[in-house]
Amino acid sequence: MLPTADWAFAECRNPVCRLRFPLDLAQFSGKFCPKCGGELIITDDRLSQNSDQAMSPTLNTNRQLFGLLDNVRSALNVGAIFRSADGAGFARLYLCGISPTPDDQEAVARTALGAERRLLWEHSNNAVELAQNLLAAGTKLIVLEAAEEATDLFTWQIPADWRAITLAVGNEIAGTDPQLLRLANLTLRLPMLGMKGSLNVASAFSIAAYQLQFGLPRQ
Repeated sequence: MLPTADWAFAECRNPVCRLRFPLDLAQFSGKFCPKCGGELIITDDRLSQNSDQAMSPTLNTNRQLFGLLDNVRSALNVGAIFRSADGAGFARLYLCGISPTPDDQEAVARTALGAERRLLWEHSNNAVELAQNLLAAGTKLIVLEAAEEATDLFTWQIPADWRAITLAVGNEIAGTDPQLLRLANLTLRLPMLGMKGSLNVASAFSIAAYQLQFGLPRQ
């Protein structure tokens, strides 16, 4: 998030500490370093005004993207996915099962930082039934899952006739509902080179969302 014009950098004058950090001038009126208690100086390094529209690209596609959260339990993950989905130009999020909503848990909105007000969303108790309805309406279903039979996200090409795509992610521990996997038109995975087999669900969704919108070649 770009900071607002009310933010500036403070610097501790203690030569042992020298902590330098941004602070909100409208909220902070102290004079002492939060780390060592030394004297703070407010520098002239003001931070630029935030603009939600300043970096909006023009998309040369009429493809619609949707997100489906299948029992994503963490409000922080849901909020982070709201931000990523909004940034990647998604049309709607479907929050399914036990996935918290902005109406249920304040932490969702706190993490989404306003994206939950801009991006359409709805809750469904049953992700499988919702997916069946989306498929019947002509929407393709992609599940992001670390499975051996899954296709590498970075090698796959979007078919030209896929005009509406729902990207689904599953529970942080249990993974995606097997019935959703059976319904899916495609299962994609992120390549992993380290010791861990998967990323945090919000991080994985963000990578896939941006790749679907901006990175993948079209057939």
